Amino acid sequence: MPMFEQYFLMQEADVCAYVRQKLPEYRDMENLACAEIGDGNLNYVFKVTAPDGRAVIVKQAGHQLRISEDITLSPDRNRIEAEILLLQDKLAPGFVPKIYSYDTTMCASIMEYLDGYDLMRTALMRHEIFPQFAGWITTFMVDSLLPTTDVVMEHKAKKLLQRQYVNPELCGLTEDLVFTEPYNDRAGRNNVFPPLAGFVRRELYGDGALHAEVAKLKFGFMNNAQALLHGDLHTGSIFIKQGSLKVFDPEFAFYGPMGYDIGNVIANMMFAWCNGEATIADAKERAAYRQWTESVITDVADLTRDKMTARFGQWVTEEMAKAPGFSEWYIADVMADTAGTVGLELNRRTVGMANVIDLTQIADQKARAIAEATCILAAKQCIMNRAEVRTGADYLRILHAAKIEATVLWEEL
Repeated sequence: MPMFEQYFLMQEADVCAYVRQKLPEYRDMENLACAEIGDGNLNYVFKVTAPDGRAVIVKQAGHQLRISEDITLSPDRNRIEAEILLLQDKLAPGFVPKIYSYDTTMCASIMEYLDGYDLMRTALMRHEIFPQFAGWITTFMVDSLLPTTDVVMEHKAKKLLQRQYVNPELCGLTEDLVFTEPYNDRAGRNNVFPPLAGFVRRELYGDGALHAEVAKLKFGFMNNAQALLHGDLHTGSIFIKQGSLKVFDPEFAFYGPMGYDIGNVIANMMFAWCNGEATIADAKERAAYRQWTESVITDVADLTRDKMTARFGQWVTEEMAKAPGFSEWYIADVMADTAGTVGLELNRRTVGMANVIDLTQIADQKARAIAEATCILAAKQCIMNRAEVRTGADYLRILHAAKIEATVLWEEL
């Protein structure tokens, strides 16, 4: 059987042959260099470099989660990712990498190599500042989300698109890892920092009122087919450099509540804030980083709301959505979902299976415990009071109060 006509998990030599077959401009190149560069949880990512220095990325989906062989997933997620990137490039041009090729047999895609870009989480761990980030990411989210809703799209066309991106396995993973296990550890795979074990049992596992609100958010996630989401939009899904941003990894894409994407961005900037507070020794540098991360948290909330309000008036096609007062109700609901998602992401990345290095690489035990307790306390406020969290200033108020409470808590442990 000819190569690449039946699925197998490629090694580096196979990837070189794959690029030669799929991209005509590489067909006669015998000295391609290939290296596996992926550090994610799901897929295999290779950089293929030609003798003249040109490079592409090959991404292949495996059948098992890389961090847990117990979790199997359909490799069809690669098809979803490639098609979503193509669509997002039309809706929000310039904010995603170019797709050169993808095929459903090998569950692999070939895409643009982003020379000079850093993974944003990596750059933030160096405490690098990107003054344009909030403007870029809010434009990307509003321009890629709102056009896929019923208020803009023709209803039948929207339902057909929704059917095309049903993503049950990865949605199921989200439902478990984000909406369920951080509140009960039912699968025994949470990663809890030992000094906070009792705190987590009390504040997360033992809070029935919190569980009820998380359940409401979970059923909203499962049933509110509002817009075509990225589905996993955090600083580990963004490549960035001074002057440019590229969003990638939308393999969790499906039709869900817009606030899920928006809230993920805000929460991950809170992780960056916590890391800066805990690890930057120089007071002047720490203050500058604090000022920037707080401005991003504020601006992502406020600019998203403002841009969505402006685009709503420009793009709305649904007749009843033009009724006075509807847009205000609609956007307020999006922002409440956003606040709830901020809390969900803070909790699941602090105590769930997939922790963030922003917290886990804080070397000082006291500083890490305070940072993690800050995230959990802020998360609970965002979830429990999400309808009242309306502005960027509200998030900063919650974050600052949580930091004070967490510091006092540490002294009592």
